[in-house]
Amino acid sequence: MNLQYDVLIVGSGVSGLYCALNLDKKLNILVISKDSIENNNTYLAQGGISTARGKEDINLFIEDTLRAGQYKNKDEAVEVLAIESMNNIESMIKLGLNLDKDDGKIAFTREGAHSINRIVYSKDTTGKAVFETLINEVKNRKNITLFENTCLIDIITFNNECLGGIVLKKDKINIFSKVVVLATGGIGGLFKSSTNQRHLTGDGLAIALKHNIKVKDIGYIQIHPTSFYEENSHGRKLLISESVRGEGGKLLNKNKQRFINELLPRDIVSKAIFEQMKIDNRNYVYLDVTHLDAKYIKNRFAYIYKQCLLRGIDITKEYIKVTPAQHYFMGGIDVDLNSYTSMTRLYAVGEVSCTGVHGANRLASNSLLEGLVFSKRAADHINKNIDIIEFNIVEDDKLNIELCTHLNKSILLNKIITIREDLKNELLAN
Repeated sequence: MNLQYDVLIVGSGVSGLYCALNLDKKLNILVISKDSIENNNTYLAQGGISTARGKEDINLFIEDTLRAGQYKNKDEAVEVLAIESMNNIESMIKLGLNLDKDDGKIAFTREGAHSINRIVYSKDTTGKAVFETLINEVKNRKNITLFENTCLIDIITFNNECLGGIVLKKDKINIFSKVVVLATGGIGGLFKSSTNQRHLTGDGLAIALKHNIKVKDIGYIQIHPTSFYEENSHGRKLLISESVRGEGGKLLNKNKQRFINELLPRDIVSKAIFEQMKIDNRNYVYLDVTHLDAKYIKNRFAYIYKQCLLRGIDITKEYIKVTPAQHYFMGGIDVDLNSYTSMTRLYAVGEVSCTGVHGANRLASNSLLEGLVFSKRAADHINKNIDIIEFNIVEDDKLNIELCTHLNKSILLNKIITIREDLKNELLAN
């Protein structure tokens, strides 16, 4: 079966949906989701969205991002992120995003490695608020079609041009398009312990490797310091947002003593926790918020409070057992400042891409912002160039679907192990 759209967007997170909304309304757009439409990492994001606090904060925001990334960032991309942050937050507010306020003005919180409070948020479910704002607008756009439970198994290529995608939605469908945007998310589903949705297994990155599309910084894999520790649990880990530490949460060893500055960059805090776990001969450390006002905790961190309560812990009275877990992938498909890949007619946005913004370690709450800024840039670039692109329909090559999906996973696992042998025992068998 063949279908035809102007733009095929693979992924229903912040970057995929925001890209769709910024494309010209005259374009016929298809957005596909590997699982149900809301089952993505955007929906899980707790902390918030970073933004410069005005022109006077841009240089400091840039410096904080570079420092967290160990100065291995792409300078031009970081500058774009900071400069364009405010306009994109304003655009989201115009779309209906409801952010927390303080005395009628937008409230700002702080997380690790930020010099000042510059993170906007919606309680501790910012990702859910962002997703619902975007999906409600997408559903009102007559030019955008949504396919759920639809898995990209390969892209259609000819002479280093991307002509569309091959997807599995009960049956195989060839989708031909003028442009393809990969927004397939991260690689957490490849890890035994991760805060990511389990079905996010780096499909877009694997396909890029298979087609010799340029990739970058595959070894830059971020471990989040604080996921809820549950013995013998093999599902997605409950993230305990960095904003909990930003609002005063303290990390304690088995003797209830602090052992690290909680607001240092994530890689440093994670390393300190791993070391403390060895010293304590335990698989966890404690996160303490019991000194904070109980009413404040229940309001500010309503989701985390309820989820911990379901797991038998009242965080207003008891310490939270936490342990590091795979959380974010800073590497990915190499893209320019317009999210354009090394293959003609192919873009990559969000976690599957490597804009160079994050360097070796992502600054807290820069992920949603990157998804907004660079997916809009992709949409703007597509709008300017799509009229000169023609459809190119090729014959179905009858590829073996089962072999293709297994091959995709194997290619990516082998690549990661080659670069990060230290993570071999953390990865699921291929």
